[in-house]
Amino acid sequence: MIKKITQSKSKTFLTFCFCFILGVAITSLLELKFDFIYLYLALFIAATFLIIYWSDKNKRFIIICFLLAVLGVGRYLLAFPISQNHVNNYTEQKIELIGYVSAEPDVRMDGVRYIVETQNFASTKQNIQGKIYLKQNLYPRYNYGDKLKLKCELEKPETIEDFRYDMYLARYKVFAICQGAKIEKIGDGEGNFLFRGIFSLKQVVASRINKLWHEPNASFMAGLLYGYRGGLGELNELFSRTGVTHIVAISGYNISIIATVLITICVHLLIPRKKAFWFITVGIILFVLFAGASASVVRAGIMGVIVLLAKQMGRTSNVGNVMVLTAVVMTIHNPLILIWDAGFQLSFIATLGLVYLTPLIRDWFVHVPEVLGIRESIISTLAAIISTLPLILFQFGRLSIVAPIVNVLILWIIPLIMLLGFVSVIFSFILFPLGELVAWIAWVGLQYITVVVKWFAGLKFAAVDLQIGVVVMVLLYLTMFYWIYKKNNTVIARNENT
Repeated sequence: MIKKITQSKSKTFLTFCFCFILGVAITSLLELKFDFIYLYLALFIAATFLIIYWSDKNKRFIIICFLLAVLGVGRYLLAFPISQNHVNNYTEQKIELIGYVSAEPDVRMDGVRYIVETQNFASTKQNIQGKIYLKQNLYPRYNYGDKLKLKCELEKPETIEDFRYDMYLARYKVFAICQGAKIEKIGDGEGNFLFRGIFSLKQVVASRINKLWHEPNASFMAGLLYGYRGGLGELNELFSRTGVTHIVAISGYNISIIATVLITICVHLLIPRKKAFWFITVGIILFVLFAGASASVVRAGIMGVIVLLAKQMGRTSNVGNVMVLTAVVMTIHNPLILIWDAGFQLSFIATLGLVYLTPLIRDWFVHVPEVLGIRESIISTLAAIISTLPLILFQFGRLSIVAPIVNVLILWIIPLIMLLGFVSVIFSFILFPLGELVAWIAWVGLQYITVVVKWFAGLKFAAVDLQIGVVVMVLLYLTMFYWIYKKNNTVIARNENT
């Protein structure tokens, strides 16, 4: 009886969460824009009927669902600027303003991308709100917290072919691009003091990495340690062809697989599961902080912890509720990620695959050795690849034929290389030759990955262009969900009989 009541409450909770998400999703897909007066009216009507029919369980349930959907619509609308002083209202004009670098600069081979939080106009000192995006040469370089005087022409981001560049920037609350900017640094020390310290530490670490390894291995190691992808060059394309881009991107896919392998290693080293869980969770939190705690990195850390939680609890139903609640909280914080952020979608679905698919395919690999967590790495890799494949084909239109085998060949060594890279950097501050020695061992691992990736990427059939539509993607996921549902019922029935 208690179990049935718990299941009923769980279904009600999930339904309410989905209603809010549905409101955000529909508004995003249709890009609805209307006056807030209609939203207030809908909320007032819903609240009135909720009071009137509160004693009727069924009507109360339907009204709450409607109310949550309306709140989802409202949250999406609030993601766009409404202030008259917002920088979005000054596009198509040449202006001179003052602001500070409010995010970690995105350093690439062709230049640096900055996001600047505007503060006021340079001449009138009138307050101005909002963020602008600008691309500059590699030098001179500006850092997080630097106060800048900008003179440029503001433009609205627009769609580039099929790419919604405007929505891509909107995820970061950027609604204006600063073209042809003339920049003068007039101060520093703006922004969050914690992030200033973290980014300064990262610059020190990056400098040390460049001394320990030559390019592109230096950028490769930086990518593994904190997600840097600026100096990889042609390796980026090779990683894409072989389906292993995630190893140099801080994503839930990446952190979840590494965390899974690490907790397996902890178990084999006889570290109690509970202690291993907390040890790796703390490690993920520290890693998220060091990587800059951007929205994508925080999301990746949360997804990684959820996978660990699934293994700790051993009850996927409870973890499913946690994941849905996590999606709601993330959507409340930034509703634009739901439809316009492929990284969020990949992280969420990959985590679902790791939680729900992994137990169902584990029996396929009973003969694979468990040394260094190889078996768990293979299972996790396959689960993540299967779960994200329809979305990848829809979003990017590329199918990597060799991805499963390449992932299996290289993922087992990633935690070891990361450990060696971390140790070599630490040792280099104490005794540089000792750091160089450890770095050389790590270099062997980097070369192994590079050789494997290059060889498979060179195959003519390594990757094929295959774009699918949204209908096909939905059908594939419905088929997958049905298979998981049937498989789980079979497993439950088998356990009850035994």
